[in-house]
Amino acid sequence: MSNYYCKYCGYKSSSVDSLTSIYCLRHPNGPHRGRHALYDGEEKSQYTCNNCGEKFPSLSSLTKALCPMHPEEVTKGKHQPAL
Repeated sequence: MSNYYCKYCGYKSSSVDSLTSIYCLRHPNGPHRGRHALYDGEEKSQYTCNNCGEKFPSLSSLTKALCPMHPEEVTKGKHQPAL
């Protein structure tokens, strides 16, 4: 059985349909202003931020921390997973 993850918050679901039907608390437009979006990468033992290269043990921990090299602004952008 495969797991599917949200690229914004790391939420795990057993199907793409159920993942993308739920609103995401960490959506870039704000909480409940967009649905979960599919993370296209594979499950890994650690995840790397696409902007700064910092490593995290889970997608959830990666996406909840602010990224010092985020292109929008340090205080607004969270880490984004690299594929």
